[in-house]
Amino acid sequence: MRRNTLMVILVLVTFFVISFLTNVLGPLIPDIIDNFSLSLGLAGFLPFSFFVAYGVMSIPAGVLVEKYSEKPILIAAFFLAFCGALLFALFPGFRIALISLFLIGIGMAMLQVIINPLLRQSGGESNYAFYSAMAQLIFGLASYLSPQLYSYLVHTVHTGNTTFFIALLDRLVPESLKWVSLYWVFTLITLAMIMLISFIRFPRVVFLEDEKIVIGHTFRELLANRYVILFFVGIFAYVGTEQGIANWASKFLQTYHGVDPTTKGADVISWFWGLMTVGCLLGLLLLKILDSKTVLLAFTSGAIIALLAGLLGTKEIAMIAFPLTGFFASVMYPVIFSLALNSVPKHHGTFAGILCTGIAGGALVPLVIGGLAELLGLRIAMFFIFVTMGYIFSIGLWANPIVSNATITRKIKDLFR
Repeated sequence: MRRNTLMVILVLVTFFVISFLTNVLGPLIPDIIDNFSLSLGLAGFLPFSFFVAYGVMSIPAGVLVEKYSEKPILIAAFFLAFCGALLFALFPGFRIALISLFLIGIGMAMLQVIINPLLRQSGGESNYAFYSAMAQLIFGLASYLSPQLYSYLVHTVHTGNTTFFIALLDRLVPESLKWVSLYWVFTLITLAMIMLISFIRFPRVVFLEDEKIVIGHTFRELLANRYVILFFVGIFAYVGTEQGIANWASKFLQTYHGVDPTTKGADVISWFWGLMTVGCLLGLLLLKILDSKTVLLAFTSGAIIALLAGLLGTKEIAMIAFPLTGFFASVMYPVIFSLALNSVPKHHGTFAGILCTGIAGGALVPLVIGGLAELLGLRIAMFFIFVTMGYIFSIGLWANPIVSNATITRKIKDLFR
């Protein structure tokens, strides 16, 4: 298959934008709480509004792509994200934030369904593993950079900086809401993506059978399989764990250790995502040596210990421990996803659509933590994450895939059989 370099670059840029827009909410939550006088319970509805969109749109997006092709759906996805970002940039407020995040979330869910098959076809099937790994690195880089941009804008807007873009933001953003400038950046990014996609000629992507989402008998057949439900809960628990930490760690550090969320708090979230990328690289190496269930058990144990240290340790320990949870959480999603797909013999495309719907766990867990924080305090509320981590740990015990991951040890054994 001939490689389409331009299309590969576009997909990688799309990965960057998805991550850039998705993983900045955590550092913003303390500002949103303070500026809009929110309770912790109400603040929990912010990630809920974003991630519930994945539960709503993941499967319908797959159907839409097959019906209308990739380019119009990509443009529609970025247009929804553009509308969401512009709406909040123009009318910052809590209710508008909920609508804005839902629109952006719908757009990001649509993009997630499109870009992997597009990357496979554009880069060639033989290069797919390489480009997928590169995409994850770019995803992690964007997750690291977006909190840094937030910190930069908060400390640069309305400070007398005469740079053209900053001076423009001074006119657009109220001085009491400097962080809203980030949504003007999102507006420009999504508009640029719409224009870029409009001028690019797209290849027709032929979906493999394992990439198609089929509604009807296939869907019902899969839901009758208990492993499908168990692994759906696994993805739900993972994204809930990831977002529960990413969305509440900065507020936790501000509440219990007096950490400024616009500087050191933002740095902690940046390093949470940055170390997740590093951990993913190590995980890829370990998966060539050890069974994936063993890797999952080891990394989940590390995440549990790191989170416990973050919640109960001193300020200095917490500043290190929270990013370390990102390092240990790094292999959870790919291992759970691969164990899931390797546990059913067919209908992998529809199964993947069901699993992607589990990303809605990022909606419920932060909401539950916010609600519990109202009653018990944020520290105790964040102990709820141990429930989702415990479930992830259990997957390493009960998973029984039809096909196990290829390791060097297994290859050596096969040679001597």
